[in-house]
Amino acid sequence: MIDVQRLRVLRAVAEHGSFNKAAAALLLTPSAVSQHIAVLERTLGHPVAVRSTRGVTLTEPGRLLVEAAEAISAELDQVRREIARLSEERPRLTVATFTSGGRHLLPTALSRFVAAHPEVELTVREGEPEEAVPMVRGGAADLALTYHFDGPAPVRPGGRPGLDWVPLMEDPLWLVLPRGHRLAGRTSVDLTELAADRWVLGCLKTEAFLRRYADLAGFDLRVAASTTDYFFAQTLVAAGVGVSLVPQVALAEAPEPAVIRVEPPRPARHIGLVLPRRRRANPYAAALAEALTVAASTRTGVRP
Repeated sequence: MIDVQRLRVLRAVAEHGSFNKAAAALLLTPSAVSQHIAVLERTLGHPVAVRSTRGVTLTEPGRLLVEAAEAISAELDQVRREIARLSEERPRLTVATFTSGGRHLLPTALSRFVAAHPEVELTVREGEPEEAVPMVRGGAADLALTYHFDGPAPVRPGGRPGLDWVPLMEDPLWLVLPRGHRLAGRTSVDLTELAADRWVLGCLKTEAFLRRYADLAGFDLRVAASTTDYFFAQTLVAAGVGVSLVPQVALAEAPEPAVIRVEPPRPARHIGLVLPRRRRANPYAAALAEALTVAASTRTGVRP
């Protein structure tokens, strides 16, 4: 039988890449860490870690065990929280969300949820995908409203360790131009037509997409302003600072610049939910997920 404490030691070795560093993090001696790993390998019948001058490398069985350990740890944390909730007067639910998705989908979904479950104490935490997904994995959030750009989802459906991705809606990107821009009267624009323009960036992920596109198209991306707020970026566009590429759901509060369709292949964000995979699902998380699904299906967010 595999001991949970030894899985915890293996996780620390994987995280720190060293027996000595793992020992320091766990307040153990390096010898104790080595003994835990040795017993784990004897129990399993396979090596789980290989030491070298460059540190410790996990074997394939070791990697599988670490993934299982993360899922087990998340399950135990969930059980602890459920036990703690038994003594609370009100059940609690924490949802993580990125800003523009929160503005677009959460108000409608939360109104529906609160009306059906007034007994729940809600907490909303803001975070980009790289922050929100670990919140769910670690139990700091019960679910996350998040997104990814064209490419693989941040969580594979049915993948390890213990998280699921539920797609909600596509969120295509639009060109936002100053009203006096030479292309402002067009119905659609190819991004290469803006090779000489200066750009206002609304987030780092949009910048990464534009830089990849510019490299493939053979032009240099000229950045006039870089922000972490699509709404602020649009005010800068309206002031004539430059042009921008903005997701559809972030256009709701735009200050009336020209909004133009991007010619194919049209870039998009894909909005969805990250939920922990549990033997016994949190009924409140499931109810909020359903409310968000309804909100996504009934709101297109198209302003143009």
